[in-house]
Amino acid sequence: MPVQMSDEDFDEAAARALEMIPQALRDKLDNVAVFVEDRYEPEPGEHPDTVLLGLYEGIPLTERGGEPWAMPDRITLYKEPILQMCSTRDEVVEQVTITVVHEVAHFFGIDDATLHRLGWG
Repeated sequence: MPVQMSDEDFDEAAARALEMIPQALRDKLDNVAVFVEDRYEPEPGEHPDTVLLGLYEGIPLTERGGEPWAMPDRITLYKEPILQMCSTRDEVVEQVTITVVHEVAHFFGIDDATLHRLGWG
């Protein structure tokens, strides 16, 4: 059975997950906005049943050219699929942390294959 959690509690779990990232790395998370949405809406051409827990949108640090005009990068957490896959609030907090670390790693240029190999997939 999916966990029930208020928007405020879920946001707090996301904030705590961000705080768990070492300060030296957090200091580099400049121009990154974090959002929570209910669910991912697949793009045209994607399978309509695509489910994501989180999404990083932006230019990874490893690919930047120092554009001073760049829009903020965006990390989005998708609340409903995370709640549906968890059976306790502790599991939700753990999954939110894994998802935040995964998406922040993309900001730093780490790909999915490496994240899965490291246990953050």
